[in-house]
Amino acid sequence: MDEQALLKKMKRQVFLLGKFKIPLIGFTKTKLIAIDDTSVKVSVALRRRTKNHLNSMYFGALTVGADVAGGIHAFYFAQLNNQKVSFAFKGMSCEFIKRAESDCTFVSNDGKKVEAAILKSIETGDRVNETTHVNVFDAEQELVATFEMIVSVKCKA
Repeated sequence: MDEQALLKKMKRQVFLLGKFKIPLIGFTKTKLIAIDDTSVKVSVALRRRTKNHLNSMYFGALTVGADVAGGIHAFYFAQLNNQKVSFAFKGMSCEFIKRAESDCTFVSNDGKKVEAAILKSIETGDRVNETTHVNVFDAEQELVATFEMIVSVKCKA
């Protein structure tokens, strides 16, 4: 499957997750911008549903964006390996550097770590945990937050 077709399929999967499985993804209208073997970019727009009382992005909306950016690689590599994956987050830590007063882009460059976890789970049949990092940038490309997400995956036959 070529990159454009896979990107389109992954965008649809994010949409369907937001529609049927994880309503907060749909509520915040989280969008997948780009994905490849190493990195992922996700966006969340600053709008009425994602703002807090200070007119900056609400903590929960930032967490939803980090959730998608930190975890979508699990579905991506499961798709590439024709596997079904059971996926969850086991832990998270975050640091808020400045207020996010515009649309935000969430970037994770830990695709290879997630791929290694998926391959190890396929090989052993066990649940595997891996830490991924997500950086959040505002419209001016300034770093506004960092997330450390512990991804837990188990591939099913």
